[in-house]
Amino acid sequence: MSGMNDLNQEASAHITGHDVVIIGGGAGGIAVAASLHRREPALDIAIVEPATEHFYQPGWTLVGGGVFTPEQTRRTMASVMPSFVTWHRCAATALLPDQHQVELDSGATLRYRALVVAPGLTLDWSAIEGLDAALGHHGVTSNYRADLAPYTWSLTQSMTRGRALFTQPPMPIKCAGAPQKAMYLSCAEWERKGVLGDIDVNFHNAGGALFGVAAFVPALERYIRRYGIQCRFQQTLIAVDGPARLARFQVTSEAGNDVAEVPFDMLHVVPPQRAPELVRTSVLANDAGWLDLTPETLQHTRFEDVFGLGDASGTSNAKTAAAVRKQAPVVADNLVAQLKGDPLPSCYRGYGACPLTVERGRVVLAEFGYGGELQPTFPDWVNQARQATRLGWHIKARQLPFIYWNLMLKGHEWLAGPDRRA
Repeated sequence: MSGMNDLNQEASAHITGHDVVIIGGGAGGIAVAASLHRREPALDIAIVEPATEHFYQPGWTLVGGGVFTPEQTRRTMASVMPSFVTWHRCAATALLPDQHQVELDSGATLRYRALVVAPGLTLDWSAIEGLDAALGHHGVTSNYRADLAPYTWSLTQSMTRGRALFTQPPMPIKCAGAPQKAMYLSCAEWERKGVLGDIDVNFHNAGGALFGVAAFVPALERYIRRYGIQCRFQQTLIAVDGPARLARFQVTSEAGNDVAEVPFDMLHVVPPQRAPELVRTSVLANDAGWLDLTPETLQHTRFEDVFGLGDASGTSNAKTAAAVRKQAPVVADNLVAQLKGDPLPSCYRGYGACPLTVERGRVVLAEFGYGGELQPTFPDWVNQARQATRLGWHIKARQLPFIYWNLMLKGHEWLAGPDRRA
């Protein structure tokens, strides 16, 4: 890519210095790099990212629902990597904030004046016995993998009777509404074809509620009733026998824990999730292994020159691309201030958005912040908490992909400017 200083993993062991080192070339890493460059074009910024492809992950739900093609969610990493950064095409192996250094698997060491940690999270497929071997076969699928989302749509199209199970693991997970989105879009297709009455749909949720913000639950419950979905709360998937088409759940109740085996014809799995090992094993982690950040400033609680955003963060906001879009300008503002020795000016109030695709053409647009506080972008006359709307679908399927590729990754902060600290 023209103008890009590209360092590959064959680089010999050496120490290189940058003003800002960013761990991760996903949504958070590239968005914050672009926002930093717009504020301080002279900054020497490096991104550490080994992947060769970049995905618009919110689009995988729509691939699984037959709305998007996989190609609409994928671009080469080189095509989205900013030309003004130094791209280290390798992985970080150690974060050493006491030395202001990052070690790479190329053998190189990077020194920094400020560090941004945005490596995403780890999908722990192997935590569920038998799942790895079953995925992509025997009716077992997941929209949490780009290569499996088309299989979800294939199963939905071919199924005319039987039992379909949709699972949600213990929190935290990224896009907490995604387990339901897959279910609703499949149900809408079965309803359209007139076969929904012959399909037993079950939602096995490790939690005790349909959605974490109570204001949006009544609108979702209307679709639960419409589609005849049986909600099985406090049930955690622990094992899958693909050839036998059996799912095993740990069931928690007042009487204690029990195990239930449930046969299926289709099983949509959302795996348990955790912070990457890079974060979990570093001094930057909190007791649960997530990046230990001050919730409002996104600065590390103990290292003033370290900031973070995205799914690896230990803040209580929803882990969504919409959250990253609001976080990136806050990190950029505060990091620049920290480099100058100024007070941190900007505040993140926990904004996250979850466009819940309850049918093809309608969405319950859940927007909320820390503590479940409603934070709607649009005027009160569009009451997203009470109803599914066509406007919400237009935003989900049309506007948000455009905003992601053309605004967010390029530092354009339309409707995403940071709030000021009191």
